[in-house]
Amino acid sequence: MTSTGTTTGPTGPEPGGYPAARLRLLRAAAPTGPPRRAALAALTDDWLTALFTAATARTGVHGAALVAVGGYGRGELSPRSDLDLLLLHDGSAAPTAVAALADRLWYPVWDLGIALDHCVRTPAEARRAAGADLRVQLGLLDARPLAGDAGLVAALRTAVLADWRDQAPHRLPALDALCRERAERHGELRFLLEPDLKEAHGGLRDATALRAVAASWIADAPREGLADARRVLLDARDALHLTTGRATDRLALQEQDQVATALGLPDADTLLRRVYGAARTVSYAADVTWREVGRVLRARSARPRPRAVPGGGRTSGTPRTPLADGVVEADGEAVLARTARPGHDPVLWLRAAAAAARSGLPLSRHAVRRLAAAGRPLPVPWPAEAREQLVTLLGAGGATVRVWEALETEGLITRSLPAWEHVHCRPQRNPVHTWTVDRHLIETAVRASALTRRVHRPDLLLIAALLHDIGKGRPGDHAATGAAIARETAARIGFDRPDADVVAALVRHHLLLVEAATRRDLDDPATVRLVAEAVGDATTLELLHALTEADALATGPAAWSAWRAALVADLVRRVAAVLAGRAPREPEPAAPGAEQERLAVEALRTGGPVLALRTRTEHGGPPGGPEPVGVELRIALPERPGALPAAAGVLALHRLTVRSAELRAVELPADLSAGLPAGPGGSADVLLLSWRVAAEYGSLPRTDRLRADLVRALDGTLDIPARLAEREAAARRRGVRAPSPRATVAKAGSRRATVIEVRAQDAPGLLHRIVRALEGRGVRVRSAHVSTLGADAVDTFYVTDPDGKPLPGERALAVAGAVEAALRA
Repeated sequence: MTSTGTTTGPTGPEPGGYPAARLRLLRAAAPTGPPRRAALAALTDDWLTALFTAATARTGVHGAALVAVGGYGRGELSPRSDLDLLLLHDGSAAPTAVAALADRLWYPVWDLGIALDHCVRTPAEARRAAGADLRVQLGLLDARPLAGDAGLVAALRTAVLADWRDQAPHRLPALDALCRERAERHGELRFLLEPDLKEAHGGLRDATALRAVAASWIADAPREGLADARRVLLDARDALHLTTGRATDRLALQEQDQVATALGLPDADTLLRRVYGAARTVSYAADVTWREVGRVLRARSARPRPRAVPGGGRTSGTPRTPLADGVVEADGEAVLARTARPGHDPVLWLRAAAAAARSGLPLSRHAVRRLAAAGRPLPVPWPAEAREQLVTLLGAGGATVRVWEALETEGLITRSLPAWEHVHCRPQRNPVHTWTVDRHLIETAVRASALTRRVHRPDLLLIAALLHDIGKGRPGDHAATGAAIARETAARIGFDRPDADVVAALVRHHLLLVEAATRRDLDDPATVRLVAEAVGDATTLELLHALTEADALATGPAAWSAWRAALVADLVRRVAAVLAGRAPREPEPAAPGAEQERLAVEALRTGGPVLALRTRTEHGGPPGGPEPVGVELRIALPERPGALPAAAGVLALHRLTVRSAELRAVELPADLSAGLPAGPGGSADVLLLSWRVAAEYGSLPRTDRLRADLVRALDGTLDIPARLAEREAAARRRGVRAPSPRATVAKAGSRRATVIEVRAQDAPGLLHRIVRALEGRGVRVRSAHVSTLGADAVDTFYVTDPDGKPLPGERALAVAGAVEAALRA
């Protein structure tokens, strides 16, 4: 390519029309993908070659070469990639001349604002640097001469590659440790909402590491699909660079739609599924390769070292231990026995998978590939042995995950369970969820495997765990859609009609218990009856309880806690009583507990408010006793208008995040309230507010400061709405935007009150704004059930008119509309 312009260096004009040509290439609609990366690398090569030629002529340096290393050495130049360059010289020129040559190369790059990773070394210095720094050695493995003494570069490449192969027994474990440490820091690319395309496990760094392993001749990565996976990740990074105009590798949520458009994809979900699929291919190849590296190195250390050969094949004398019919253990993996015949045994792949997981072994890649290529499809419905082996696989615990992923990689899962294709690598745009849909389903089965002793039908529990979110990504309610798919899939697996109906019911209602327990009043008989009617029988209730826990534990740390577990268990106990024929009765007003009694009496005696803080703990963590899980703040004050908004507002002002809340209006018995002054409403009613809170940052505020501000809020000297409006305005200036809130009236919620559900982005002052809007419409909040999951708040309020009666239909809708309008304002 001929240069047509000039670029100014530190000492005068240098040849090259690179900036304009580069800009034209990046703005052009075509080429894209590998052709554009190759064109950009070639354009950059020509420019740097021209710079080097002019610089050596000016400085008189001979015996030097300009070398591309790392990603540039591989020709993988994304629009904002660094240039990794080595100025290699034989040491014959004066140091000042070499320094002048380097200046004439580096400054033009810097002048264009291109990031540069550079060094100046002799071959001996380069080898010493590689010996001291693994990253340097990896970069030199991809060294490519650009200009100058090509023989000098060839000699260095030969020496570095020989060093790498000679040092592989200790360099490869170091590289494996480096990859593991990076995975710990950056996570699994295939499960992240905002993945780092380069650093996360399954990303471009891992793909590069696999090239280095192959160059060692110790082991080789599975090649199937690896080149395409690398291309997908590089294409996504190219589009990300062009979209953002920055050298970033993190695929942030706000940029995913634009990146998808740049790649010609319909939406961000399609982009993520493609990226996740590529990452899965890379991570699986990496896992298989590092297992093979470990096997070969262990074998070498146990016998006289043979000459290294590519691939590190197995010896025929490897001991084999039977695991199941047609399956044996060899070299720490589950492999097929020599007598196994996949073409005549359609259940063999499930038997091998179950045996591997039950033994805690990985399933050999060679075995999986052979099963996929030669295995016969299962008849529909499946035979009993196939169904039993699937249940065994799902019940094996944590070892199930890697075995399942090996089967997925070779297409065995979708071949036998076609519904799985729709959830494969499907993202979940919800920060509460840790995993993609398919991985979440497997993680739920893993969690359910620990609960199988609690149920009479563990097989149905495990299958329901595998299928409970199978309807995600399809139109309509995923639970209702998934129930139909689950029924059909259960029948396909070989369950009879009654069992398939139970699986469908579990999928249909897998959110019922936790939603009812955390968003409804459990003392209201209508709540218990509603759940009992949906569940239908004690067996289904037992299974649903275990599935609820497994699902929540597999979702993420924000989805389950001792508090939620206790609420769900209480609901299950009440529903079980109804199913046993004991109808729930309208409860008598609950007598306050000892602490509540003390707080309520003190509130009436002093006029309130009275506050108490208590650290909550729960067991089940690491050894050493219970772990703190939050702080419970209890507030008691005589019932009066504005009390609830004032309390919620003060918590928001003190930057206390409300994890959950319960509100009760309690009338003290006559023997406790005798002689005490009545509250502002003329009665002995006391509001008891229980809040589970956490400080946004720093330490918790003192209760005396909370009380002082609550007193000021109640007497009108503290303007909470104004103070919260200032904070919200600051958040808007920082670019924070929340999805639109929604307030609805729950159908068949209660016969004693109207139930209003509010779903909104969690934000400081949200609860204050909701209860203020409710009181502004002249309704009375009898109880509130506040739940925060990640960035989402789902709050339920039981409200009545001033006389304690449920709201008429039109008024209830008007109140919900007023709340929604207040949150949108």
